[in-house]
Amino acid sequence: MNTKKTLLFFLFICFSLSGISQTPTDLKRETNNTFITSDGVPLFLKVSGKGEVCIFVHGGPGAWSKSFEEFGGNVLEDKLKMCYYDQRGCGRSGSSTDNNYSLERMIDDIEEIRTYLKASKVFVIGHSFGGILASKYAEKYPQRVKGLILLNATLDINNSLLNQIAFMGKTLGQDFSVKDKDSILSTFFEAKKKIKKADLDYKILSDNRVNVEKLDSIDNSEKRNSSFAKHALSGPLYFSDFTKETSSIKVPTLIISGTKDHNIGPEHYHLFKFPNQEVQIIDGGHILYYEQNKEFKNAVERFVHARK
Repeated sequence: MNTKKTLLFFLFICFSLSGISQTPTDLKRETNNTFITSDGVPLFLKVSGKGEVCIFVHGGPGAWSKSFEEFGGNVLEDKLKMCYYDQRGCGRSGSSTDNNYSLERMIDDIEEIRTYLKASKVFVIGHSFGGILASKYAEKYPQRVKGLILLNATLDINNSLLNQIAFMGKTLGQDFSVKDKDSILSTFFEAKKKIKKADLDYKILSDNRVNVEKLDSIDNSEKRNSSFAKHALSGPLYFSDFTKETSSIKVPTLIISGTKDHNIGPEHYHLFKFPNQEVQIIDGGHILYYEQNKEFKNAVERFVHARK
């Protein structure tokens, strides 16, 4: 399992993490951007903007909401009350004292934030790995979701890994063959090591090296909690194929995919079968919210406006 835990440090955001410690309290309210969950975990929560409530669910596992907010995502505040929170064990949030990072608990954190905000229904944006949490939230609480937005989102980590392996092989002019499902991780690490040595790993996120460097500068701007990345993936759950469940999630769904998103896979969205889905394809990579900011904003605002 150590290999799986290490993988997530590279997988979707390619960030470096540092641990922080916070002391849980019994206060169940937001104070100085801190929201306390029912089991006493302090979550970073920032609410900004005007309009209907939209909860942003960041990727990783183990990333944070700061890079999305400061790197272009905040343009949505014109029409939406954006709620940026860092998942438990991530970013500026505290850790679970009993290492409870189950899918059920992660989803309940979102629901508790919605309840605290007194919003009967919310929009939910899931970016990258956050698509798993956002879609599972919509599956469990459909009556609370006005619209689900999947932004460069994966719902099958293994499928996205296979895409990354193929892209790295093409970029390097090498053949990284995957013999079976059990060899996906080892093959990924082999390819990752070589593309990093060639100083071309930025291409997984974007064609533009400068944009990835800007993203890295935000991600390295302060210490972050790494507990979720270290402990949450102690079993196979997060490596499940969640695309199989999409046919039963009937909430209105907007899928935004990049033509050059080699992190998730430019064709990955074809696996999604939401009954009420619409797809917006944008020319770009994994950080469309920055590189194609206007088009990203317009797509989200059109979707939100149609739900009024």
